[in-house]
Amino acid sequence: MPITLDALLDRTFAAALFDMDGTLVDSTPAVVRCWTRWAQEHGVPDAALVNTHGRPAVEIIADVLPPDRVPAALARIVALELADTDGVVPLPGALDALRATAPAAIVTSCTRDLALARIAAAGLPVPAVLVTADDVRAGKPAPEPFLLAADRLGVDPTGCLVVEDAPAGLAAGRAAGATTLAVAGTHALADLTADAHAPDLSHVHFVMSPTGIRAAVRAT
Repeated sequence: MPITLDALLDRTFAAALFDMDGTLVDSTPAVVRCWTRWAQEHGVPDAALVNTHGRPAVEIIADVLPPDRVPAALARIVALELADTDGVVPLPGALDALRATAPAAIVTSCTRDLALARIAAAGLPVPAVLVTADDVRAGKPAPEPFLLAADRLGVDPTGCLVVEDAPAGLAAGRAAGATTLAVAGTHALADLTADAHAPDLSHVHFVMSPTGIRAAVRAT
């Protein structure tokens, strides 16, 4: 897979804003198990859930069920996902990236309880800022999650690097005015529009300099 970090090489960033699932944490097996069971229980065809990665659960459910069924259906998927963290592991380079860019933010479309459960299951540190679906009115692809993360870190979002693995998250980063780095967590890099691309974070070397965060291709 291509590594195209040229757009980042001569830049420094005030902060790094990381997506969680598919970027820092591999939760795909658990996600598939939970949403497959949920769909079967609620009579939702699997095809209706294609290309929903990176969006808040409540918005996904609202797209496939009538409004009166959304609250109970949302409570059910939350319960299923909280109960299933089997096989949730850190993705390559995730721990190094969080340490090198601290204080950083994790910006995820899942709930706070689920985010904390998956961060713990993966053995990653809880970052200085954690923005979840519980904190915003409009989730990805709206810019609000990344704008809030930048605000909580006390930095300008246009000076941030957003690291994402999904089209919705990358669109949110662009809408927030941030520079975007795509990793191949749940989508092929060829399908992701971003300023820079890497197979995963183990290919990116983050360094904290006096002027901010710098990123380059990690030497092999």
